[in-house]
Amino acid sequence: MTIVSPAIDVRGLRKSFGNKVVLDGVDLTVARGTVSALLGPNGAGKTTAVNILTTLVRPDAGTATVDGHDVVRNPDGVRAGIGLTGQFSAVDKLLTGEENLMLMARLRHLPAKRVRARVAELLEQFDLLEAARKPLATYSGGMARRLDLAMTLVDTPRIIFLDEPTTGLDPRSRHTMWEIVRDLVAQGTTVLLTTQYLDEADELANRIVVLDGGKIVAEGTPEELKRLVPGGHIRLQFADAQALNSAAALFAGSARRDAALTLEVPNPNGVKSLRSALDRLDGAGIEVADLSIHTPDLDDVFFALTGRVERPQTEGIPS
Repeated sequence: MTIVSPAIDVRGLRKSFGNKVVLDGVDLTVARGTVSALLGPNGAGKTTAVNILTTLVRPDAGTATVDGHDVVRNPDGVRAGIGLTGQFSAVDKLLTGEENLMLMARLRHLPAKRVRARVAELLEQFDLLEAARKPLATYSGGMARRLDLAMTLVDTPRIIFLDEPTTGLDPRSRHTMWEIVRDLVAQGTTVLLTTQYLDEADELANRIVVLDGGKIVAEGTPEELKRLVPGGHIRLQFADAQALNSAAALFAGSARRDAALTLEVPNPNGVKSLRSALDRLDGAGIEVADLSIHTPDLDDVFFALTGRVERPQTEGIPS
C-alpha cells in the first residue's frame, strides 16, 4: 500500500519577535487535497505560521516541511510548489488585469508559448474577461481579490496559502471566492487558509486548527469542534405568560425570557431530548406556539476556547 505524505507537516514550531512569543511549539499536519483553516484572534500567530511555511520568515525552532521540502534547508523546493495570496493585494495598480497576469507568468518562468494561453484561461476562470484590459483603479474589491488569487495560480501550484482571503469583501464576493476555493480542491489542490470569519472556516475547511497565544488550543473537523462545547438547547415559545410559567415549572435548569415568552431547555441528547420535552409538555396539557433547536456553532467554540469572540478584521504582520 502506498503511503501518501502530508502536504504540510509541522513539528514543534517556535517563533518570537523580541520578547513576544508568537508561536510556541505548534504541531500541524495538512493532508493533500484538503482545506485546513487556521482560526484565531488577532496576534494568535496565524500569519506568522503562514510566513514560515512560505519561507518568508525563518522559525526559531522546530521543523516544517511543505510538499516534502524543509522550509529552512530547501526553501527553493518549497517555493516551486506553492502559491500565496497574502492579506494585502500583490497586484500592480498601474497595470491592467491582463498585464498583471502576464507579468506574473514571466516571473514564474512559464514557457513563452504558454503565457498568453494561461492568462486567457485564468481571466475566464475568474470572470475577469471583460475587465482584462481595464486599469486596476476600475476594479472592485472583489475583482481585485480574484485577480490576486488568479496570479497565485499562474503556474498551477499544488499547495496554496490564503491569508485572510476575503477580508473586506462584500457577501457576494466572499461566496464567489468560496466557490473558487472549492473548485480548486476538487481538482486536487491543497489549501491552508487563515481566517477570522467563523462561517468561512465552517463552509470551507475539512479541518480547523484554533490558535490562541501562539498555541494550538483545539483542532478537528467543524463538527468535532462544535461537540467540544455545551450549549445546545431547545427554544420553546408560548402564546401567553401562563403557559410559560407552567412549562418553566416542568424543566429545572431552563432559561426563561419573559419578554419574548420563551424558554430555553437544555438539549444534551438531540432528537431524544426533543422528543422527551415535547412528551412532557403534551402530558401536562401545555401548548407550544413555536420551537427551534440551537446547536453550538463555531462562535460558541471560539468563545469557549479563547474567552472572546473576535470581530472580523485584518491581522497585522507580524502576528
